[in-house]
Amino acid sequence: MKKIAFLFALATIVISCKQKPKENTEKSAQPHEMAAQQQVTADSTQDFSFETIPYTKADLGIFPFFTLPKGLAELNKPLLKDFDICFFPINGIMKGFEGKLYKAYITGREGTPFSQHYFESSVDHYLKSIGAVKVYSGTITKEEYQRYNTKDPNKGGEGDIGYDGEQINVYAIRSKGQGNILVQYSSTNAGAKLNILQQKVLTQTIGKITADSIIKDLANSGKSILYINFDTNQSSITAEGKETVNQIAEALNKDTSLKISIEGHTDNSGEAAHNKKLSAERANAVMAALISHSIAKSRLSTRGFGAERPLVANDSEENKAKNRRVELIKVN
Repeated sequence: MKKIAFLFALATIVISCKQKPKENTEKSAQPHEMAAQQQVTADSTQDFSFETIPYTKADLGIFPFFTLPKGLAELNKPLLKDFDICFFPINGIMKGFEGKLYKAYITGREGTPFSQHYFESSVDHYLKSIGAVKVYSGTITKEEYQRYNTKDPNKGGEGDIGYDGEQINVYAIRSKGQGNILVQYSSTNAGAKLNILQQKVLTQTIGKITADSIIKDLANSGKSILYINFDTNQSSITAEGKETVNQIAEALNKDTSLKISIEGHTDNSGEAAHNKKLSAERANAVMAALISHSIAKSRLSTRGFGAERPLVANDSEENKAKNRRVELIKVN
């Protein structure tokens, strides 16, 4: 019995010794996994710089620089902006870049099913062939999406990329002729989204409205488009608006032969009849202010068009603001 007990105890020890290395292996893997996670977090704080990208020697052509793969097409009219901002997940952190922008949904042409593998392989191969460098491939967190999404003026629009859990691939191109370019896409078997940005600095086109600029516009084109500030949904001119009226009066005093028609315009918000009445009242308010500056009434006339003659489509708040205007039309 003692011999049997001894053999049983010895077997127990042997089995225990064999199990311990497995436990140690499992435990030793955990710190390694944690270190890898910490490395990803550390990398995400590093800044991306185009200076690290070699110049391409390829002829890139004109913006947006490449066609879609054969058999694929834009699902809708793409978003095209001469200057805007687009966010790219640089090391998992959404960073805004400014410049010329293209954004689109991509799908198969009629009768041609979309293939995720075909799209990704085609784009990746072409970008690499023109010297593009992949700078990111991965997703962003829900927290990162919540941090940045309200800063993106095109969020939810055509070809929008940058949602938590969305697989995104980003390429950078550095060209001596075309400057810095970023390309990003995401895709599934249902379709793809493609963004292309050619980085550039804003060219300031805003200038102070002066009597001389009004005279120049009237001489060159027969009209001067002004954005005179009124109280909301009213015809009373604000303090800022009165500064513009002062410049109109000065222009009319500088060129005493000028006669103008003051024409009011609105966007398409609200009822058409109300907008037309409001635009006429605002034109009349400008005329009354000019008369108070000793401009002869015989040199002035007014019209209100409401939303009948938009400068641009009333399809965004930005465009609606452009349509809310006063136009001075040269009469003589």
